[in-house]
Amino acid sequence: MKFRKTMVAGTTIALAGVLAACGSNSASSNGSSITRMESDVISTMDPSTNTDAISGQALIDTMDGLYRYSGKDLKPAIAKSQPTVSKDGKTYTFKLRNAKWSNGDPVTAQDFVFGWRRTVTPKTKSEYAYLFSGVKNADDITAGKKAASTLGVTAVNKTTLKVTLDHAIPYFKTMLVNPAFFPQNEKFVNKAGKKYGTTSKYILSNGPYVLKDWNGTGNTWKETKNKTYWNAKNVHIDTLNGQVVKDPQTALNLYQSKKLDIAQLSGEQAAKAKTMSDYKGLNQSAIFYLELNEKKVPIFKNTKIRQAVSAAINRTEYIKKVLNDSSIAANNVTPEGLFTKGGQDFSKTASKTDASATKYDPAKAKKLWTEGLKETGQSAPTLELLSDDTTQGKRSAEYLQSTLQQNLPGLKVTIASVPFKTRLSRAQNGQFDMVYSGWSADFPDAISFLDLFTSDNSYNDGKWSNAEYDALIKQSKTTDANNPTARWNTLLKAQEILTKEQGVVPLYQRVQATLQRKTITGLKYNPTSSYDFVNAKVK
Repeated sequence: MKFRKTMVAGTTIALAGVLAACGSNSASSNGSSITRMESDVISTMDPSTNTDAISGQALIDTMDGLYRYSGKDLKPAIAKSQPTVSKDGKTYTFKLRNAKWSNGDPVTAQDFVFGWRRTVTPKTKSEYAYLFSGVKNADDITAGKKAASTLGVTAVNKTTLKVTLDHAIPYFKTMLVNPAFFPQNEKFVNKAGKKYGTTSKYILSNGPYVLKDWNGTGNTWKETKNKTYWNAKNVHIDTLNGQVVKDPQTALNLYQSKKLDIAQLSGEQAAKAKTMSDYKGLNQSAIFYLELNEKKVPIFKNTKIRQAVSAAINRTEYIKKVLNDSSIAANNVTPEGLFTKGGQDFSKTASKTDASATKYDPAKAKKLWTEGLKETGQSAPTLELLSDDTTQGKRSAEYLQSTLQQNLPGLKVTIASVPFKTRLSRAQNGQFDMVYSGWSADFPDAISFLDLFTSDNSYNDGKWSNAEYDALIKQSKTTDANNPTARWNTLLKAQEILTKEQGVVPLYQRVQATLQRKTITGLKYNPTSSYDFVNAKVK
C-alpha cells in the first residue's frame, strides 16, 4: 500500500483543532474513546480506488473482507471458516457467516462478486486492479479484452462464494485483507454514483466501526461502534477519533497534554520518546525510496547514473540525522521480517549479494556519474526532487539535495515541497524528475513489493523496465507457484536484478516511533502496518 497514501516521511496536514482524548471529555461521552493521530487526511473510502495507508486504515476499521488480520494471525472474517480448496489450488469455495451492512442489509456472496468486478473494470480506474491478476480472466478484463462479468468469482447462493484462479496463488488468502477485495453493496453504490466513498453520507459499513463527521477533506473525523457488526461483542472501544497532525513536535505536545492517545513521532521528538515508558518502536513492513523518472529525464535510463545516485546517499547518516529513530537502512525494496522460508529472511538473504549496491561510496558515485553522463552525451543537469510539504518531508528532501549535489559533480537539485495529494497526483502522472515515495505491504510476501516495478505496473512511476525481471516475476506467479523453493529462488533473482540496476533507489525500512497510552490494551499491529481495534480495550 503506497505510503503515498501512506504517510511518506511523515506526510501530514495542518492541525485544525484538537479532539478530546481518553480520560477527558470525549466525542463519545457515554462510552470509551481514544484519539489517534494520522499524518494526513482520508483521501477516499471507496475500496476500489483507495491506494493509501491512511484511508486503508479507515477502511479496515469500518469494513470486513473474507479475512482479517489480528496481529500476525490471519483469521476468517466474513468467511465463516477456512475455504474448501481444490487439489490443484485453483478453486476456492467460501461459506459466508451471517453478517449485515450498517443499513441492515445482509452481506451476501453477490456483494463480493459486485465489488471485485467493479474493481477490475477499467472504467473504475483502480490502481489495485493488478492484485486480481491470477483470478480467472482478470488480466483480460483489466486490458479491456473481456467483460467484468467473466471474472472468476461466482455467487453460488447468498452464502457461498466460489473463486476460480488461472493458476495457484500461494499467498491468495493473505491478499484478501486488502480493501480492494472487500464486498460492496451494489444498490447503495449505484445510488451514490460518483459520490460513493466521498463523505460519511455516501459510505456503507460492514465492519467494526462506522465513519462519522467526515466531509471528505477534514482534518478530524469520528468512527463509532457499528451495532450491526457480526463481531460487535468484541468491539470494546466505542469511539475512535481521528486527528491529522502536522509535525512531530505538535504531536508530542498533544500527547503530553493528553489530547492524543496514539502519536507517531520522528526526528528529535522520536529520540526523546525513546526514553518514555509509553514508547513503542513499531517495525513496519514499509520501505521508502527514490523513484527516478526515466521517461521525463532520459539520463535515468542509464544504469550507471541510477547507481551513482544510490552510492551518493549515506543511509545510516540520514536515519541518524533526519529520522532520528530506529529505522533500518534498506539494502533492497523488500522489508526485513516480511517474507520468510525455513527460518530464512528473504530481505536479509538478498542483502548477502546486493548490499554493495546501496553502500555509501562517494568515490564510486562520482566515477559512475561521470561515466554515465559521458555515455549519454549529457552535461550535469538540474533536477527537481518532489517531496511532501511536512517538517520531516522537507528535512528529508534537504538532506538528499545536499548529499547528491556534494557527491555528483555539477548536479543541481531543486526541491518541490507540495501537499500530500499533490505529490501523489504528480507522481502518478509522471510530473517529476525524482520523487521521494514509499510502499507498505499489502500482504506478507515479497511479491507485494517486487510486483510494483514490473514494466506495466501502475505504481511503477519511474518507468524502469527490464524484460528479464518481468519474466521472473511472471514465473514466480505461474510455473513456480506451487513450488515454494523454486519460487523463493526466482524472486531472489528478481530482487538481485532490481537492486543491481537500482531500478528504484531504496532508502530505509521504517520503525515507527510511537507513543501509546498504557490504558489501551489488546490493540494488535498487523503485518500490513495497520491496527486491528477488535478486542482492544481502554482500562
